[in-house]
Formats: sequence, structure tokens, C-alpha cells
Amino acid sequence: MASPSEVAFGRTIVERAKALAAHSDQPGALTVTYLTPAHRATAAQIAAWMREAGLQVHVDAVGNVVGRYAAADPDAKTLLAGSHFDTVRDGGMFDGRLGILLPIAVVEDLHRRGERLPYHLEVVAFAEEEGVRFKSSFLASSALVGAFDMALLDRADADGVTLRAAMRAAGLPGDEAAIAALARDPARLAGYIEVHIEQGPVLLERGLPLGIVTSIAGSVRMSATVTGVASHAGTTPMPMRRDAAAAAAEMILAIERRCAQAPTLVGTVGIVGVPNGAANVVPGRCEFSIDIRAGDDATRDAAVDDVVRELHAIAGRRGVALDLAQTMRVPCAPCAPRLMALLEQCVVRAGAKPLRLASGAGHDAMILQRVTDVGMLFVRCGDGGISHNPRETMTVEDADLAARVFLDFLRHFKP
Repeated sequence: MASPSEVAFGRTIVERAKALAAHSDQPGALTVTYLTPAHRATAAQIAAWMREAGLQVHVDAVGNVVGRYAAADPDAKTLLAGSHFDTVRDGGMFDGRLGILLPIAVVEDLHRRGERLPYHLEVVAFAEEEGVRFKSSFLASSALVGAFDMALLDRADADGVTLRAAMRAAGLPGDEAAIAALARDPARLAGYIEVHIEQGPVLLERGLPLGIVTSIAGSVRMSATVTGVASHAGTTPMPMRRDAAAAAAEMILAIERRCAQAPTLVGTVGIVGVPNGAANVVPGRCEFSIDIRAGDDATRDAAVDDVVRELHAIAGRRGVALDLAQTMRVPCAPCAPRLMALLEQCVVRAGAKPLRLASGAGHDAMILQRVTDVGMLFVRCGDGGISHNPRETMTVEDADLAARVFLDFLRHFKP
């Protein structure tokens, strides 16, 4: 049975997640987008908890809240831990934030004991991952790996406010030099560890509280435009129609069929539209999105090739035109075997059964993987595994167990 101090990990994490959820861009729903007043209030609260935990805190040039628990040796390497605190619209209180609140609680315990680590530990609360306000994901973590796209500084949100202006209004420099200076030296990094709610039902269905992530799925996104001929719904015979929406429907089913053929492969059409459509007009144009992901690049790319070929074949049979444009390609990010092995040992020592699984969702870890070894620990998601939703939930007990595993990881990690 866990001691009172260990049980307190879970209580602290869940209580603080609820407290952070009070800050939102919209009443009645948890929405926190980059550099809004709610976002800045969230950052301030995280910074306050970091200071209480004994971390040295600063806010960097893109708004990341960084807490440092320094080693005795100033030349020691740095282990990074963290996740993001922005949300999707009407999101859940644990997505991203678990990976910030849990390390803070663990460091607070270390600090109370007077226990130092043989490496610097930095808890990074990434300011932006979801891409809601400026339509570009991973702004915050990309800065740490020297991959921030400076052209985004002139991108405007829905209200016409540029990213640069939003930064300056929030007290950040908003200039290229300050952002470029955030890039970390890979030689000084010992690794990156992220604890995250699973955002899926696998652990829940297997009755397991924790999982060790093997890789973070890379994704290919495309936009598809099908062009047929708009014509009168009452006077155009069925065999003579060049219906863009019907063609798109067949294409969407083809994507579903192909992406059901491998264990980690998934395909999603999340947006479908008929511009200027009417109930009595055969659709002349249909637009839809395509998102294909897998646990390894080869599986995903083979599916993408097959989907592209099949969609063009459908267009040819139906006498419509098809335009496909790739909008994003992110490679898979494998987790480091040594970190997976250590996490697995820690899970076993905590009395839980380890399970290795791939992540179908993107995470800041996939950006950090470009410069250092990464590891991820998944925590069971309740209520059917639903996430990015107000129903997103986890138990105090699972949060507590994850924190104890994380503490064990820190004590056994060798930079």
C-alpha cells in the first residue's frame, strides 16, 4: 500500500489539473489558446507551483515556463521533462498538463527531502502544441530544437493579430534572434521524458494503469478537392451524373478500408464539405481532409501510396477530377530503447504489469527526438479512453502510480 506522502502525488496532480481548468478562453468549456489572457494566467499558476516546489523558474522567448532543479555539478547534463499546457477547443484537463503537473509534484517531494539528482532536471511547460490559434503545431518545442519557422511570426490569427504582435503584447521579445537563441545544444542534453494521458482505450480495455510508448506515429495530411459537374438534381439522370460528393464518399470508404489493414495504421477524414451546396443540386465540388498515421514510416507511406493510387482510380471511373495536396508530413519518432527499458523496470517495481504500445497522437516528444533520446509513459484514460473532450478523465490512483514510477525513473536514470 502506498504511504500517505506517495498517495498525495495523485491527489495533488488531480487537484491542480482542476484548478488550472478554471482558466479558459470561453465560459463553460476548457479552451486555452496561445498567449490569450487565460493562457497567461495558466502559465503564471504553473510558474508559482514550480517555485513552491523548489525549481528555479523563467519564461523563455516563446512563453515556455521552464523550471530547473539543479544538480550539484554545474557541468552535469540536463534531463528535460514536460508537456504542453495549451488545449484544443473544449478540451480535457489532463491532456498535456499531466506531463507538467506530475514532474512538479515529484520535484517538490525531492526538494522536501533535500534529495538532489546527479544531473540537472528541467521541467518544461510548453506554451503551444495544439496549433489552435495560429494553425501551426509544436511552436514551443520546435524552438528548443532550433526548428522554429520564423515566417510564422507574421501569421495572423482569426482576429488579424500576428504571432509577433501577440508575443509582444504578452511581454515576449517577438523577434528572430531571441527565439533562435532557445535552441539547445544536444551535447548538453541527457534526454527527454514525457508523461501523458493515453488519449485512447488500449490501457483501459486491458485493465492496465500504465504503458511504455515505443514510438510516436508520424502522419501525412492531405487536402483533397474533387471536381465534377454541378447540375439539376431533378433533371440529371443517375448514369449521367458527375457527382463530386458521391465520388468523395467512395474515396473516403477506400481510405477507411486500406487503413484497417495494419495494427498501428489509421486513416481519418475529419473534414468534408460541399462549397455552395444546395439540396436540389448535384454537387460539382467536394473537399475533404486526409490524415494517415502509423507506428512506423514504411507502413504509413505504403498506405499513402495505395490511397493516392486508389483515389485517382475512383476519380477516373466516375469522370471527376481529383486534386491532392500534401499539407503535412511528420516522420515517426521512435523512443530510445534504453529509456523504454528503464521505464519498464520502474513499472514492474511499482507492482504493475508493463505494456509497450505505440502512440497514434503527436506529442512534444516527437520534436525533442530530433536532438536527444526520448521516452514516454502513458497513463490510463478513463470513460472509454475519450480525450480532447471535457469527459477526459483519470483516477487519482493512476496519477499517483505514474508519479511513483517517474520518481523511480529519476533515481535510476544515468545521463
